[in-house]
Amino acid sequence: MTQFTSDRLLLFGATGDLSRRMLLPSLCALDAEGLLGSHIEIIGTARSDMDDLGFRNFAREALEQFLPANRRGGIAQFLNRLSYQSLDANDMDGFHALAEKVGTPENGLSIFLSTAPSLFEATIHGLEKSGLAGPNVRIGLEKPLGIDLASSKVINDAVHHAFPEDRIYRIDHYLGKETVQNLLALRFANLMFEPLWNAAHIDHVQITVSETVGLESRVGYYDDSGALRDMVQNHMLQLLALVAMEPPVSYDATNVRDEKVKVLRSLRKVDVAETVTGQYRAGAIGGQAVPGYDDELGKESDTETFVAIKAHIDNWRWQGVPFYLRTGKRMPKRTTEIVVQFKDVPHSIFTGRGARTVPNRLVIGLQPEENITLSLMAKVPGLDRNGYGLRSVPLAITTPDAFAGPQRRIAYERLLLDLIEGDQTLFVRRDEVEAQWEWIDAIRAGWEEQQQTPKTYTSGSWGPSAAIALAERNGVTWHE
Repeated sequence: MTQFTSDRLLLFGATGDLSRRMLLPSLCALDAEGLLGSHIEIIGTARSDMDDLGFRNFAREALEQFLPANRRGGIAQFLNRLSYQSLDANDMDGFHALAEKVGTPENGLSIFLSTAPSLFEATIHGLEKSGLAGPNVRIGLEKPLGIDLASSKVINDAVHHAFPEDRIYRIDHYLGKETVQNLLALRFANLMFEPLWNAAHIDHVQITVSETVGLESRVGYYDDSGALRDMVQNHMLQLLALVAMEPPVSYDATNVRDEKVKVLRSLRKVDVAETVTGQYRAGAIGGQAVPGYDDELGKESDTETFVAIKAHIDNWRWQGVPFYLRTGKRMPKRTTEIVVQFKDVPHSIFTGRGARTVPNRLVIGLQPEENITLSLMAKVPGLDRNGYGLRSVPLAITTPDAFAGPQRRIAYERLLLDLIEGDQTLFVRRDEVEAQWEWIDAIRAGWEEQQQTPKTYTSGSWGPSAAIALAERNGVTWHE
């Protein structure tokens, strides 16, 4: 694994929305805390025609809009690190001008590549021909990396032609979230959980990623993608892998990713009857009327904006434990959470005293709030003359309260810093990506074979009623 710390960072798509909202604010915040090397230079590139000063003004406006007010102290210092070179990815001469702008890094170059899938091959070819793909260069790849297994392989083959796997950093920004990383600490740094983390003690697992937004500015991309490709293929399967993986030998890139890919390869092919798709119609979110998907799109479409799946992992630890995955747009609230539902006690000694036990439940909230809540049974205070009282009570850890010192970070802060320093642990390996696509492609093939089209649901609801039935057939209620 390449362990140099880069002194150059090259940002493709530097004038795009991702750069404005996430990348530039993340880098500025890191710089203000002294986490970027004092000599690191940041070169932006995109099709937009501007000079260094124009890019710095662009960056200043983005930082003033998207960086929290209490983290803006180092903007002036950060802007001095920035320079810019315009580039048309189809113009090979432009890459030579870009290489001149980047110069010769003393320690190494890190590249953040965010581009349309159709431009991947041309971009990698240009980097290679201009000398920007040498042994001291690593590359971070932002999704989408294809629309299925075949197209993903084409992109990965193109990248691999110039970069070996140990210098490729495939980005899933969910892995940069503090609570996602804390999931590993929860499982493997606390003796109380791991002995119970299996089919003998866990009834089922739920993973929900719900959004209140509709298409916004992603009309073209989303209608070609849909919820299954946009959310399940990457973010949700990564969360599932972290929940279900075996304990790695150590916390490093090879061992962690080895265990994740074992889970992904153990996913059972999904029966179409264990999936539900939906598409939102006009309704209300937070008291505000919102249009339906077809209204926003301006035409009819069979693209799903909601999907629920009952998944199974065919291995020793998880045999018989269903994993319920659910994601959708125009839902009642924005949330990402993992629910681990434990089984009930095998025998309650309190039944004869009129008390009923409720199974323990662990809820790990990722957004908008980062928290962990474990429900436990406790005795209701009193003299018990009318029966023994039990009640489920929460033990809650809210991350900002438990750790008052550290700043709440943008996920890309961690990922960009790891890219610069050369730590692949929180990045996705090629065999993971391909295992994910193989499972997703089989689901889509089943939908096409069965001619399954999305059921409609009202904006502001939790999706089609069939999603409720999918869980309730096994006595499960979605956590809402």
